[in-house]
Amino acid sequence: MADPSSLCEWGHTLGVGLWRRLSVACRKAKARVPTACVLCQGDAKGGGLCLHCHAAVVASMGGSGLRCQRCCLVLDAHGQCPDCALREPVFERVVAAVDYAPPADLLIHYLKSGRRFTCAGMLASLLADAVRQAPFVLPRNVVLVPVPASKASLLERGFNPAAEIARALGVQLDVACRPGLLQRAQEGVRQTRLTRSERARSVLSLYRCPVRLDGAVIAVVDDVMTTGNTMHSIAQEFKAAGAEQVYGLVVARTPVGRGGVSSAQAHNTRYATRHLERQGDKNV
Repeated sequence: MADPSSLCEWGHTLGVGLWRRLSVACRKAKARVPTACVLCQGDAKGGGLCLHCHAAVVASMGGSGLRCQRCCLVLDAHGQCPDCALREPVFERVVAAVDYAPPADLLIHYLKSGRRFTCAGMLASLLADAVRQAPFVLPRNVVLVPVPASKASLLERGFNPAAEIARALGVQLDVACRPGLLQRAQEGVRQTRLTRSERARSVLSLYRCPVRLDGAVIAVVDDVMTTGNTMHSIAQEFKAAGAEQVYGLVVARTPVGRGGVSSAQAHNTRYATRHLERQGDKNV
């Protein structure tokens, strides 16, 4: 007679395998459903971008110049990374899908300011493609952890954009997503208008890992990476908790401009806000 525990284990394995196959089949079927492009409203599929807009969005990563192999920022005229030169990062490497510049920045604003939750899956898809095309392979035991949002942001938006992207990314890459492994230790201040040096100070002791992670491989997921200071601070916490490796997976990487923070960032924000307002007027 078969051991009941063995039968239960066999049934569990069969059930998990069947669920995964069904999930993959559903995602493939959804990806073929005709929809309007998120940016231009042209013909697209699966709630994503049309071929033209997709090419325009990802173009920034191919033609911006040589990039830092550590943090994915475009190198300066001397072949140095403006961010890594200030302090050596604790994290291993970063994968970014796009630069935080038009038209890709609009997609971020649609999710964060426009509350278009369906954009989370589309942004996760862009990031998943970047992960698959990266010059290195993430370990199979990697665990996705989104950057926690502040209470003020949660009250304003009602959700954490990084968490929504991380959940969708976990499904697309078939890896675990565990938001509870990282918590906000304090609220901190809004970083939008801070210089790069001010950002470095603002993230000190901002996050904490509540459990031991001995030997774990962590991939921190965020929507936008500006200076790398948040990623650096989080990596420090995870490695202090015993994590062996910490990677960064971000949808958008902010280019460097005059004044520390991207000179285009303020313009992009105003442009995106006006665009959202115009879209809202059309829908009234």
